[in-house]
Amino acid sequence: MAHIVVIGASTGGLPFAYDIKKTLGKNHEVTVISNNPNFNFIPSNPWLAVGWRSADDISFELAPRLKRKNINLIVGEATQIKPNENQVMVGDKVVDYDYLVLATGPKLAFDEIEGLGPDGHSVSICTTAHSETALHDWENFCANGGGPIVVGAVQGASCFGPAYEFACIMDTDLKKRGLRDKCPITFVTPEPYIGHLGLGGVGDSKGLLESEFRHRHIKWHTNAKVDKVEADKVTISECDDNGEAVKTVEIASKHTMLLPAFKGVDALPV
Repeated sequence: MAHIVVIGASTGGLPFAYDIKKTLGKNHEVTVISNNPNFNFIPSNPWLAVGWRSADDISFELAPRLKRKNINLIVGEATQIKPNENQVMVGDKVVDYDYLVLATGPKLAFDEIEGLGPDGHSVSICTTAHSETALHDWENFCANGGGPIVVGAVQGASCFGPAYEFACIMDTDLKKRGLRDKCPITFVTPEPYIGHLGLGGVGDSKGLLESEFRHRHIKWHTNAKVDKVEADKVTISECDDNGEAVKTVEIASKHTMLLPAFKGVDALPV
């Protein structure tokens, strides 16, 4: 009997655990390690951050679902992986494995930029908990009459789609609230052009997204490096094609959401 351990129970780890258990059957053991007792549907986080969904709408408890599939669940953070010993440490607990699947998701590198992230002066939609905090800030922002908004991604980011989606979501929600004319939106990105998406573009994504932003009166800065995030502004450097800063720009902001760069989780051996 083989023991397959899956670290992570989100949109990668959970489907894999289901599929491998179905494929291997009862003769092999599958264990999921998750630092969250709930599954959260991360693609819906932007909706949660403006109140279009609740956390309950996009979450469910893992334990009863996995139990029905005869899959073990360990709730805790994988603190160390020992590949030479085929072991994972979950705190003081040792979990032996024959095969290991890493579906941890990233470590969010907010610390790379001064003032970035929920512990600084920007909100995040990277986790459900972050999005709940973002919703609280959004409601306060709207209740106080709105103001300028900065949205986008920082240098080193590798996932741009949610930033575009969130910019359009905020635009639509502000229109519903009758506040859009009081809330200029500026999109900041290290991409060389709007719609690059870190992929060199997808089809006519450049033309489509530029057109959508113009239609929604969303301004943008490309080739931008975020230098600092403060409570009332975001400071960026506009860069040339070689990545050299050519101009510093300060953008007023009362509500900022910038996707961070991603790192490997601490448990990964270096």
